[in-house]
Amino acid sequence: MMHRLFAGFRPPAAVRAQLLALAGGVAGARWQSDDQLHCTLRYIGEVDRPVAEEVALALGAIRFAPFEVGIAAVGEFDSRGRPNAVWAGLRPHEAVTQLHHKIDQAMVRLGLAPERRAYLPHITLARMNVAAGANDRFLKDHARLASPPFTVDAFLLFESHLGREGASYEAIERYPSRG
Repeated sequence: MMHRLFAGFRPPAAVRAQLLALAGGVAGARWQSDDQLHCTLRYIGEVDRPVAEEVALALGAIRFAPFEVGIAAVGEFDSRGRPNAVWAGLRPHEAVTQLHHKIDQAMVRLGLAPERRAYLPHITLARMNVAAGANDRFLKDHARLASPPFTVDAFLLFESHLGREGASYEAIERYPSRG
């Protein structure tokens, strides 16, 4: 059996509530549920049980100090010019990006492929397949989106389960900060 894994963290309930309140106003959008709101630190992918166990051990060896981030602005990702997701950004980037690099390096040491895409700390709000420009109103209305800063003092190893309603994420391990 294969396990579809990623490392990430969840914003606190008050921030998730603020993000959930944005849902709507974009035709064809599939808005994320509370359980789905997270910042991916590193997508690990489909691995078998022995590799999953190695991943869990390697993540446990990562040291990082707690850091503060906040929601800052919204944006969209597209594929061949068609928007496929809207997201809320996180700022400042530095500590999140540093943790991403540490996790990426640990995964490469296990023999997994390095992350190829540029890393942008964000929380996906909705997935979609719409024409270019469909999100312009949403992006304009929420351009100044911001939350109070919150502390990230742990990250999680998630397993992703694909279902008819989209993906559900199960936290299977928690890694507290160690400076």
